[in-house]
Amino acid sequence: MATHITQIDDLDRGTILRVKGEMLLEDALLLERIAADVHSEQGADVTIDLAELDFLDSDSAQILKRLKDLQGYNVIGMEIFLQSAVNNAEKTPGNIT
Repeated sequence: MATHITQIDDLDRGTILRVKGEMLLEDALLLERIAADVHSEQGADVTIDLAELDFLDSDSAQILKRLKDLQGYNVIGMEIFLQSAVNNAEKTPGNIT
């Protein structure tokens, strides 16, 4: 599935970049460039919404972490990945519960 990035300009929250589909390294690097361009052109905060993302690889996660650590950027919608990790850990034999 392809990655789709939609830009939503919100007067209260700044610019939201909503990401759908799967995110691999090339997609994350593109998202990083788009976010940086929006931030520098508009001077507003940029929120990256990953609530509708189906897959995220570890290389992409590093790019998102780098963005999240910068002032003026926010990453939301990661709860589904955390819950998925918990569910997978609970299903794995030998885990202490």
